[in-house]
Amino acid sequence: MSGSTTGAVTEAAAAAVPGARVDADEPGAGVRVPLVPGFARWPSEGSPKREGKALRTRVPRSAHAELELDAARPDVLAAVEESNRGRIPGLAPLRAGRMAATPFAFLRGSAGLMAYDLARTPMTGIGAQICGDAHAANFGLYGDARGGMVIDLNDFDETVHGPWEWDLKRLAASLVLAGREAGADEDTCRGAAHGVAGAYRRTMRLLAKLPALDAWNAIADEELVSHTDAHDLLGTLERVAEKARANTSGRFAAKSTEATEEGGRRFTEAPPVLRRVPDAEAATVAAALEPYLATLSEDRLPLLARYAVHDVAFRVVGTGSVGTRSYVALLLDHRGEPLVLQVKEARPSALLPHLATAGFEAPEPGHEGRRVVMGQKRMQVVSDILLGWTTVDGRPFQVRQFRNRKGSVDATALAADQLDDYGRMTGALLARAHAHSADPRTVAGYCGKNEELDEAVAAFAVAYADRTEADHAVLAAAVRSGRVAAETGV
Repeated sequence: MSGSTTGAVTEAAAAAVPGARVDADEPGAGVRVPLVPGFARWPSEGSPKREGKALRTRVPRSAHAELELDAARPDVLAAVEESNRGRIPGLAPLRAGRMAATPFAFLRGSAGLMAYDLARTPMTGIGAQICGDAHAANFGLYGDARGGMVIDLNDFDETVHGPWEWDLKRLAASLVLAGREAGADEDTCRGAAHGVAGAYRRTMRLLAKLPALDAWNAIADEELVSHTDAHDLLGTLERVAEKARANTSGRFAAKSTEATEEGGRRFTEAPPVLRRVPDAEAATVAAALEPYLATLSEDRLPLLARYAVHDVAFRVVGTGSVGTRSYVALLLDHRGEPLVLQVKEARPSALLPHLATAGFEAPEPGHEGRRVVMGQKRMQVVSDILLGWTTVDGRPFQVRQFRNRKGSVDATALAADQLDDYGRMTGALLARAHAHSADPRTVAGYCGKNEELDEAVAAFAVAYADRTEADHAVLAAAVRSGRVAAETGV
């Protein structure tokens, strides 16, 4: 084919693609097809690895050890009160009681306060879809569509596009607190934080070297244990997986529902965690499942068409989520076998007010349930096939399977020789999740080969764990004095 004919083909193809253009002086301009918006250039321009490495001049890796709390930092009790804004007032004492239980529990409920602090730490400016609440209890096992078990991040209420460092530092600090609660010595706790950062860095380097599709689909299952040399965790993970396989809608329904005269089933009260709701409220939630269907892939609709909605109840969840509106919807198929959906209120991310300080644009206002769902899908390799969103009485909600063979490792109960294994495993998982939206070549170029970043993150984690213990002490004292109402032991 002659050069002039190739040019004609290219120009014709470009005309068919809105926004595409062909410049004969550009590299690759005569290669039969135009530059297509949304795809990479060929040949590629620049070196992402070199770009990442160059960032070390502006933000030395050792700088990530810094933690400087400014005088304008919110008062601890004011921050807790602010985080309760918009939640169900009657559940505020339950949330305070859970946060006051331990420093690790306090960290779980104070993502917004930590985001304030993180926004004033050194950052490279490399953005990723971040979890926003990547503490040690937000990783775990869950079932995939084929009956297998997957290990990954599993909570995305706070997800936004933001600095990758925030997730890494929150995870590392949480491991120090979990280790202290478990009775581990300081060297072990610091070592776990060091291991988080080291595994993150090494996994990013591994992903940067893989073909793009292989990197995208990498390490979301038990192979991760071998990759991170977390062999001491094997027995714990096997026990968690065994329990998770039995943690199903069927088992929950068997314990939490009763038969009705019409042959169906309904939820039974188990206060304060599970309670029945008025018929009108149940009907409103059930009606919201119809628009939810439009957020699913069409191939899921025939499956849900085989289930009937039988009942709706209110169920309290989590530590950070306490006080949000959260329902469980009971569905039964033709055999009476249950499927339980969780319909959970999606509030604006607690990180949102702090993105501008960090130099990141806040997202355009939109449906918060969609934000949570799309953030989850951007970070996980395998997501719940029934993940979607809806609106209930004017409020945004996310919808997902409840008790989808879900299990988690209690990091506060790990033996000392398992804590660093768990840190390495979760650090690798976090890197894989970030690599879906941030170019692993750029992040790996910045992180480098040596342990400078690992040591800095570990130092930050210890310092922030100390800060969290002090913050927790303020809340605990306020609870003891009666200044803050709290329900304990629930």
